[in-house]
Amino acid sequence: MVSRHRIAPRQFLATLPLFADLSSEQLDMLAQATTELHVPRGRVVVERGESCSGMHAVIYGDVKLSIVSSEGDEKVVELIGPGQSFGEAPLFMERPYMTQAETLADSMLLHISKHAIYAQIERNPGFSRRLLASMSRRLHGLISDVESYTLRSGSQRIVSYLLKDDPAQGAEVTLAARKKMIASRLSLSPEYFSRVLHDMAHRGMVGIAGRSITILDIERLRAYEG
Repeated sequence: MVSRHRIAPRQFLATLPLFADLSSEQLDMLAQATTELHVPRGRVVVERGESCSGMHAVIYGDVKLSIVSSEGDEKVVELIGPGQSFGEAPLFMERPYMTQAETLADSMLLHISKHAIYAQIERNPGFSRRLLASMSRRLHGLISDVESYTLRSGSQRIVSYLLKDDPAQGAEVTLAARKKMIASRLSLSPEYFSRVLHDMAHRGMVGIAGRSITILDIERLRAYEG
């Protein structure tokens, strides 16, 4: 079972960008409505169709948001890391979760009650703007995904993923999850994803060591067409 208990310190909340500018009093109010979750790797945090009672924030670890078909096929929608959150959309729409959330590593999450979030929105315009900005970034990312899936080749999607944080020549890029999950995130087969990575390595554009990808020739990588 996932361990759950009330947290006393508000420092956890203060580390999250969404809550960084709240006053001590406001953080105290949120902390009273926050539950700390220690979730082992591979556990489902929320099921698709489950009612939403608040939002989750990741302190450490990683969470996969996905849709699983009745046949067991999985589509990874988003990977959530430390400092990020999920559950805002079903919270405000007052609808069930559309995705399943599962931990990819031993994780510490904070569950913040929707009533506490609503209270902060009513009292703090700055918090509302940050929340809107966060959701807008997520929407922009999803639109970029749709553009990538429909207008870019598979190899171009992989290049875009490797260069999404604008790494420099010689930089090391760490894959956020296993290659199978990254492939699903990019709407590619795991075999194709691995084949393209190894072709890039064979051509001297990248170096591969497990989940670590070293950018060896960034200009040729940008121009790679597979």
